[in-house]
Amino acid sequence: MNQIKILKQNVRHISRMLRSKQDLAWPFHQFERNIHPETWKKHDAYLMWALRCAENAVTLEKPELYEASDDPIVRQGYALARGVRQQFQGKYRDVQNLRILVHVPPSSVSPGGYSLFTNFLTSLDYLGIPTRALEWGQAIETHLREFNPTLFMTSDHGEYLNKIDWNAVSKYRQVHALKVGLTASPEEQGNAPLHDRLDWARLHDVTFYYSFHSPEHLSSHNGYTRFFERGYRIHSIEFGANPLLYYPVPNIQRDINFVFLASSNQDKWDRYFKYLPALLSRYTGVVDGPGWSHSARWSPPPAHRYLYARAKVGINLHITDSINWPSELNERTYILAACGVPQLLDNPKLLRDRFSEGCFFVANDPEEYFSLFQHIIANRIEARQRALLAQREVFARHTTFHRADDFITRITTGLAGSN
Repeated sequence: MNQIKILKQNVRHISRMLRSKQDLAWPFHQFERNIHPETWKKHDAYLMWALRCAENAVTLEKPELYEASDDPIVRQGYALARGVRQQFQGKYRDVQNLRILVHVPPSSVSPGGYSLFTNFLTSLDYLGIPTRALEWGQAIETHLREFNPTLFMTSDHGEYLNKIDWNAVSKYRQVHALKVGLTASPEEQGNAPLHDRLDWARLHDVTFYYSFHSPEHLSSHNGYTRFFERGYRIHSIEFGANPLLYYPVPNIQRDINFVFLASSNQDKWDRYFKYLPALLSRYTGVVDGPGWSHSARWSPPPAHRYLYARAKVGINLHITDSINWPSELNERTYILAACGVPQLLDNPKLLRDRFSEGCFFVANDPEEYFSLFQHIIANRIEARQRALLAQREVFARHTTFHRADDFITRITTGLAGSN
C-alpha cells in the first residue's frame, strides 16, 4: 500500500510539473500563433534556398561578381572583409608556446555558446594560433596528450566542469605549463554561490576568468567585485562578426521584409512580447532559430549571409540586462552590420559606446520600433546609408579577429594570470 501511495504521489507531482511547464509556455505559443501565417508557410523554402547557396558559395561569390555589382553595400563589404582578412591572417604564426584548447558545447545544448566558442576558435586559428576544440563528452586526457595545450578555457558551470577529468589536468600540469580560464558569471544570474565557486577555482589553480561582457560592465557591476577581491583578472572577449562567415553576397535582391535569426529562449520572451507582435503579425518575413515550434529545423551559420542578403530590414532585440546595463551588444548586432543589412534594434546601454549614432534605427519603445520598421521599408536610400556606415565600423573595430587579437595580446604580454 505504501508503494502504491508513493506512486500516486509521484504521478500527481509529475502532472503538476507538466501543467506548470505548459502554463509557462502558453504565452509563447500564443505569440507564435499570431505571427503572419505566410512567414511559417515560406520558412522551409527560404531555408532550402539558403542551404543550396551555401553549398555553391565558391561559384556565387567569385571576386568578379563583387567587382561588377552595382550595390555599394556589396562592393564595400567585399573590400572591407578582404582587407580585414589580409590584416590578421597568420599575424601570430611566429608566437611560441601558445596552444589553446577550448571547451565547446554542442549547438543542441547551447546554440549561443556553440556559436561564440566556435567563432572564437576559428579566429584564433586564422591568426596563426594552434587551437583545438574539446567537444562535449570527449576525454580531455587525449587532447592533453596529443595536442599539448598551454591554455585551456571552459565555462564556470557544473554542466561544463563535470565533464572534465580534473585529475588528468592536475597530472598534466605537474609536467607542463597550463593556464586555465573560466567564464566569470555573477551569482545573481542564477548561478551557484560564488563563494563556493571561487574556493573551487583556488583549489584547482584557475589562472584567470574571462567574460563576453564589456570591460565597462566588468569594472562597474557589483556582481564581479568578489572576483577582483580574490585577486583574479577578468578578460573581456566581446561579441563580434566573423569575417569568414558574415559579409554581403552579390546578385541577390532584397525581397524579404525582414529576417530574424534568433533563438526563442525564455529569457527573451518579455522583450519579444512587447516589441514584436505588431510587426510579425502584419508583415511576412523569415523567423528562424532554435526553439520556434513552427519550424522543425533552422539554418546553420554558413547559410545566414544569404538570408540576410534578401532582408530589407534586420530586426534585433536585446535581453533586459543589456537595456539596463552596458553589459553587451548581442552577436546579431555585429553580424547584421557586417552583412550590410539595415538594422532596427532597441536601445541597449552599450550601443553609443560601440557605434556612431547614424549606424542603426534605434527605438526606445514598442510603438517607435514598429514605426521605424515601416520607415525603413519606405526609405531605402536612408536605410542603405546607415547600413554602409555600420558596415564600415564593424569591419574596422568589431570583428572576431579584433577580439581574438586583443585576447592574444593580453596572453602574450603576461596579463592573463591572477594577481
